[in-house]
Amino acid sequence: MLNEWLPNVNWERMWEATRETLYMTSISVVATFVLGIILGLLLFLTSKDNIWENAFINKIIAAFVNVFRSIPFLILIVLLIPFTKLILGTMIGENAALPALIIGAAPFYARMVEIGLREIDKGVIEAAKSMGAKTSTIIWKVLIPESMPALVSGITVTAIALVGYTAMAGVIGAGGLGNLAYLEGFQRSRTDVTIVATIVILVIVFIIQFIGDYITSKLDKR
Repeated sequence: MLNEWLPNVNWERMWEATRETLYMTSISVVATFVLGIILGLLLFLTSKDNIWENAFINKIIAAFVNVFRSIPFLILIVLLIPFTKLILGTMIGENAALPALIIGAAPFYARMVEIGLREIDKGVIEAAKSMGAKTSTIIWKVLIPESMPALVSGITVTAIALVGYTAMAGVIGAGGLGNLAYLEGFQRSRTDVTIVATIVILVIVFIIQFIGDYITSKLDKR
């Protein structure tokens, strides 16, 4: 029945493209989560009246974050071609998309991390300081636990954006559902391929949103 309605859809290739999209998204989400938290913590801790207050370092990190989160993703991929070729030896395939995905998403998430940290009651931080807690203790026992609902909510939004980024990366040869929808669907006028690839992307997005909302609701004690 499906073959009659969707005559041009190669289900084996659709599954392979889905696997490629999930691979690119999962790897880049994990790397973005780690790098974003590091950058966000540095932005927060080096800002005015905070533990590592340092206007110079704060401005450098802020400039890096602002520049890379402002560059349109397709342009960023093109700009990073020499860097991608240097470290991977190619600009084609799912792995070749990872540097651009991570560099494009980590600064975006870092700002969300910073916002989440700024929402923490300063009294909690001051109480930890007054008890002689080390900076590492404040980070791991106060800042990250207290901001965790915001961190999870932020990485959910970022993960959904990354699914869209993988689709754009696919247009220039990174593989995945975007590549399939463009090459097999749009360029060959196979509308059914494009529609099915789009539906699969939407399903992935809905699943990410559901999981993120569920975890956030469990973590949020308010």
